[in-house]
Amino acid sequence: MPLPFLTADRAFDATDDVALPFDDHDEWRRPYRPGPWRVGAAALALLLASFVLFAAVIIAAAGGMGGAAATFGLAALIIVAALRMLRVGTWVSRHGVRRVGFFSTTTVAWPRVTELRTAQQPVRWLGLPRTVQGQALVLVRQGGEQVALLTDHNADFLSRIEAFDRAADTVEAWNAEYGVAVPAATR
Repeated sequence: MPLPFLTADRAFDATDDVALPFDDHDEWRRPYRPGPWRVGAAALALLLASFVLFAAVIIAAAGGMGGAAATFGLAALIIVAALRMLRVGTWVSRHGVRRVGFFSTTTVAWPRVTELRTAQQPVRWLGLPRTVQGQALVLVRQGGEQVALLTDHNADFLSRIEAFDRAADTVEAWNAEYGVAVPAATR
């Protein structure tokens, strides 16, 4: 028995090219799914938070309200970190492209993007200091500053080359639709 309401690909499986009612290009959206490494790390953090919350309940039942409050605070901090970890990535809308990091968020309006390309370069492996040779979707701002939006070795695309290619193509398509066309002679 097929259950189409449970699949996340339902919008992509549609044979007609009619825009879906929730397809609003003014809303920020991630043009890819979070990867298994990112989801797994967040799930483990939430599992840890559940144990910490259980410990806080035990401490509160034993009468140590100060320790219970500190333990509840630690659990809340772990939950917020897990949710932020799921939010990290590249987001697009009609207004521009947004690179969400764990501690900071950078937004670049489409008219300020001079170039968006996929390049072979050293990239960080799972966000750690270790670098490996890989692919990156590089955004070049006005003024020449380069920012790597996506890499094929981050928590979303490690061992998922096809998903990286689809996501890079999608971000490039958003740039082609909403960005300012730069003549080839000025690049």
